[in-house]
Amino acid sequence: MAKTIKVDYENVEWLSQGDLIKNVEFIEYAIEKNGEIEISKINFPLIIVLTQDCDLNQDHMFRKSDPPKSTQDKQLISVLVAPIYNVEHFYDGKHLSEIGLNMEPFEKRPKKIKNKLFIDNEIPRYHSLRFPDDVPLVESVIDFKHYFSINVLYIEKLKKTNFVGKVSELYREDISHRFSAFLSRIGLP
Repeated sequence: MAKTIKVDYENVEWLSQGDLIKNVEFIEYAIEKNGEIEISKINFPLIIVLTQDCDLNQDHMFRKSDPPKSTQDKQLISVLVAPIYNVEHFYDGKHLSEIGLNMEPFEKRPKKIKNKLFIDNEIPRYHSLRFPDDVPLVESVIDFKHYFSINVLYIEKLKKTNFVGKVSELYREDISHRFSAFLSRIGLP
């Protein structure tokens, strides 16, 4: 059975690794057609911040420094985040259907071993999340292939109104290590 992760509700002023933020818009593309600008947005119901806390904290301290620093080497342009999907939609392959993508279903019990590997977070691409009963979130999954970057000022502003909670330190470190391991894997044809 998947481990239940701990969620904290302290909403500090700056962005933190493990923050859970709802209703995040991602700009898929912006193009100009015949003098008009077309912008395609994807609204993710829930995301988790993946960027390391030390970088986020340094960025925050840099932006708040008075007088302003003469160099901007600590300032972030964007942060890495990943959408969090409802596990039932994920099992059905419908978690991205609202943007016209049908994913391969991940059957709950095609083979006992596959389901156990998924729930126990032994499949490198996915991270299964089970929240405590007092957290109003359903069982969910992170697909590490779907990470993206988002403007740091936009997400900080959004956090003020759309903060859901923060994955506790031990659990966010586990997610961070698994995400980095997935990105650093050796790609085979």
